Amino acid sequence: MELATDTVEKPTILVVDDTADNLALMMELLKDDYKVKLANSGERALKIASAGHPIDLILLDIMMPGLSGYEVCQILKADPATRHIPIIFLTAMTATEDEKKGLEMGAADFITKPVNPPIVLARVQTQLQNKAAADFLKDQNAYLETEVTKRTRELAAIQDVTILAMASLAETRDNDTGNH
Repeated sequence: MELATDTVEKPTILVVDDTADNLALMMELLKDDYKVKLANSGERALKIASAGHPIDLILLDIMMPGLSGYEVCQILKADPATRHIPIIFLTAMTATEDEKKGLEMGAADFITKPVNPPIVLARVQTQLQNKAAADFLKDQNAYLETEVTKRTRELAAIQDVTILAMASLAETRDNDTGNH
């Protein structure tokens, strides 16, 4: 008897970079532990992110022709369907102002190139764990909201029945107590 060791689906990471070498490097680094999707432009990244197949994390370059990484981040964070996806900027821009701007836009992290593979893997893992915890809490919150609504309806029904019973008792006249 053989046990299935890969029953949990791998998280999906979208890597967005206009340089083929950087895409190949990230694919090689991530492919063993994650399902990796690649986009060579911001426009392509937006199509993939909104295609309906869940993306768990986005590694996003800032300097790209067409839409910049900042613009892609802004569009993703403005859309309710994609705002929950953690974004890690992966860029050659090293200025503190660039990092500050990215984090203020809603990015979860900021990694400068050239990348240090163990650092990238650790930060990706951390953000995926944070997302899993946030997703769990969101699911628990939805469950609790449903339970509260259900119990509130039950209490209202019990209250209605109790009021009806009390009203019925109040209408009952007893000869032994003087028809009170």
